[in-house]
Amino acid sequence: MRTTAPRRRARRTLPGAGAAVALLIAATGALAGCSADGAKSGGERGAQAAPRWNTAPASVAAVGDSITRGFDACSVLADCPEASWATGDDPEVHSLAARLLGEAEAPSRSWNYAVTGSRMADLPGQLASAAAHQPGLVTVMVGSNDACRPSASSMTPVAAFRSGFEKALAGLRAASPASQVYVSSVPDLQRLWEQGKDDPMVRQIWKLGICQSMLAEPTSTAATATARREQVRARVVEYNEALREVCAKDELCRYDGGAVFQYPFAADQLSHWDWFHPGKDGQARLAELAHRQVTSPQPPR
Repeated sequence: MRTTAPRRRARRTLPGAGAAVALLIAATGALAGCSADGAKSGGERGAQAAPRWNTAPASVAAVGDSITRGFDACSVLADCPEASWATGDDPEVHSLAARLLGEAEAPSRSWNYAVTGSRMADLPGQLASAAAHQPGLVTVMVGSNDACRPSASSMTPVAAFRSGFEKALAGLRAASPASQVYVSSVPDLQRLWEQGKDDPMVRQIWKLGICQSMLAEPTSTAATATARREQVRARVVEYNEALREVCAKDELCRYDGGAVFQYPFAADQLSHWDWFHPGKDGQARLAELAHRQVTSPQPPR
């Protein structure tokens, strides 16, 4: 009797032990984020943990070059920040800040640190100034002056352009980790050349020294002139690819997908003083493009 009783107890308790083990395994799996379909549960949890793009940032800081300063949009050879696509208060432009924050709030919650003539090497300093405000959104439009040099051979090397952007973005992240970044592509400088090259007055203005790597000898069809323009355009394409790749590594950075580069600027959207920088109409188109992409739940494809 004493030999059979333990066996009966063992047989009776085995099913309970199995259930306990099963419950333990299930609980362990749940804690580890596992489910019947393997890694799916953990993947969903990871996706939820990633920061989400805020389509309604509460403040805007702008950095970059002459385009963001509204250069030549209001008067000859002068900045016109009130006409800036990013932070201006001109109702004809209806800037990104005005669209996001409202015209009444935009002046007190937006800042423009762009500087005419700036290149990628100047971006870290501008972003440092912007970061002091802990802005909800920072707009970046830079690269035109890296391509617009006295000659094609003096354009900023792509490697230096890329490392400069990496350094600038890293500095912003250290100073203002939660700031979102909207990065505009560099405009197609060759298209801008095409809009003004046949106008004698425009050609005289371009001789003052505007973007000579692209605009020198504007009517020349010689092989050397054609090759030079193509070289500049190719460099702009490479800059845009560098902007895209660096931005893609930052969860709170959104590249415009080449929207500005691809935009078909017409002559009436360019400055009536230099036919190269955007006029008020062109600035308004830039604001419209940016607003559409900043307020989209998904980044451009």
